Amino acid sequence: MITKVTLRRKPISKNRHSLYLDFYPAIIVNGDNRTTRRQFLGLYIHDKPANPLEKQDNKQTLLLAEQIRQKRENELNKPEIYTAFELEQLKAKEKGELSFIGYYEQLMDRHQGKNYDVWLSALFYLKEFTGGKLKFNEVNERFCNDYRYYLLMAKSRRRGKRNLSQNTAHTYFNKFKATLKQAFKDNILSYDLNSKIPRIEEKETNRNFLTAEEVNRLANAECPNYLLKKASLFSILTGLRYSDIEKLKWKEVVKNSEGEYLIQFSQKKTEGREYHPISKQAYELLGDEKSPNETVFEGLKYSAHLNNQLLKWVMNAGIQKHITFHCFRHTYAVLQLEGETSIYTVSKMLGHKNVKTTQVYSKIVNESKRRTTDKIVIDFGDGGK
Repeated sequence: MITKVTLRRKPISKNRHSLYLDFYPAIIVNGDNRTTRRQFLGLYIHDKPANPLEKQDNKQTLLLAEQIRQKRENELNKPEIYTAFELEQLKAKEKGELSFIGYYEQLMDRHQGKNYDVWLSALFYLKEFTGGKLKFNEVNERFCNDYRYYLLMAKSRRRGKRNLSQNTAHTYFNKFKATLKQAFKDNILSYDLNSKIPRIEEKETNRNFLTAEEVNRLANAECPNYLLKKASLFSILTGLRYSDIEKLKWKEVVKNSEGEYLIQFSQKKTEGREYHPISKQAYELLGDEKSPNETVFEGLKYSAHLNNQLLKWVMNAGIQKHITFHCFRHTYAVLQLEGETSIYTVSKMLGHKNVKTTQVYSKIVNESKRRTTDKIVIDFGDGGK
């Protein structure tokens, strides 16, 4: 039976269409018993081209997609003219023509939410380095290492003439490496290129935090924004990030049968639930419960004005440190470790994937303990001789 291969389009985000091949009848996948009707090409076109460049890009992309369709149809319907080795070579060549940028953007679309912005920012530098055009057959160890060096030297879009910080370069390169890893899993790359490319090391930074005494001073100091004060103290008591606090809804705050308070999160990927225990005092900070779909900290919005209010509040407490909202998360970690909570428990509560990320707080606590050794000095006077 002849297999018909048709080029089709699927709407995706930002007024684009992803291109894929439709097989009829369905074809066998990788020689096992599974079948499929679709093969996505990692290519997309603009739904409504905004300028001549996008129109030309659509034309070239459609031409490439049609070439892939014809080759695929020949492979399926005339296998006798190819040896097994030649078929593998044809498949490898076909995959090599796929757009790495397009594939990256498809992965990026899966990361809606806070992490999406990081993927999007990283994409800007990848496009700048490649001119917006990159095929899989151009991605090799030399290219990856060149791109790694480029990020370490790249100028920041936000800080004018200054370079990207090493930690920002680390984050952006990790998105690139994650794309390589997924491409290998999807059998687009024939070998695990990601494992051969060294990471950009994350640079340890100073993490400002408040002592227990400073937390009490802050709690009793006047704040120009009461909502900010509640959210900040809630972060100190729970270790939650600003983004998690800002979007927290009442339906995610629960009390179990044992009278314990929890924050529950829905995991988008597994549709499972994750529970984050909170103290009674943290719960009481939330105030009167409202309807399930209402946000707990209604009206809390990040802005420069909010940062200025935070700065004024810290000054009112007489604290001489540069404190941002994220420092409250650091404060939670340090105070928990000083209270001898297990580092593994703290790591889980902070949502760290690796306990090594949490170990930086242990260093802070150990340094703080070391400084206490000089605080007790015995004055023997003459009687000590």
